[in-house]
Amino acid sequence: MSDTATSVLATEKKAITWGIVLSVLMIVAGILAMTVPPAAGVTVTLVVGWLLVFSGAAHFGYAFHRRKAGKIVWEGLLGILYALAGVYLLLNPVMGLESLTLALAIYLIMEAVLEFVLSFQLRPLPGWGWILTDGIITLLLAIMIWTTWPVSSLWAIGILVGISIMFSGIARLMICVAARRLVSAVG
Repeated sequence: MSDTATSVLATEKKAITWGIVLSVLMIVAGILAMTVPPAAGVTVTLVVGWLLVFSGAAHFGYAFHRRKAGKIVWEGLLGILYALAGVYLLLNPVMGLESLTLALAIYLIMEAVLEFVLSFQLRPLPGWGWILTDGIITLLLAIMIWTTWPVSSLWAIGILVGISIMFSGIARLMICVAARRLVSAVG
């Protein structure tokens, strides 16, 4: 094997090792988020708050690059709306978490309805029942969050984000392990 090929394999092995380490850290972070869902929920609220503030600033910047007065006003108003919502979340993260949880429940209800409609449109096709099952589970989760709100704010977003982070870490870990096997077979 040439020096170049050996160097490429060494670089790939190093990248895969880092991928595995980061995947395990994601899994641990997901588990921590599920262990302490209120802290994870407040963290998500703060991240969303900062994203809204930055989006507001971007709208202001865009507004000043527009040439028509009416468009400047609308972009400026959007910027104010984004910035105010972001500042609200940053200054009141617990109340912001309650707002985000309520918005999540509403979103899940709408998603469930759309999944019901889609499942019945696909009804003669194989697998349509899985979409219906997904809609039923989504609706049950939405009802559970809605009927226990604002108490559900303590767990809903933190648990859901934790599950998402954990499964993303597991998926990336499986990809890295498969890549390691492939690189070992080549090397």
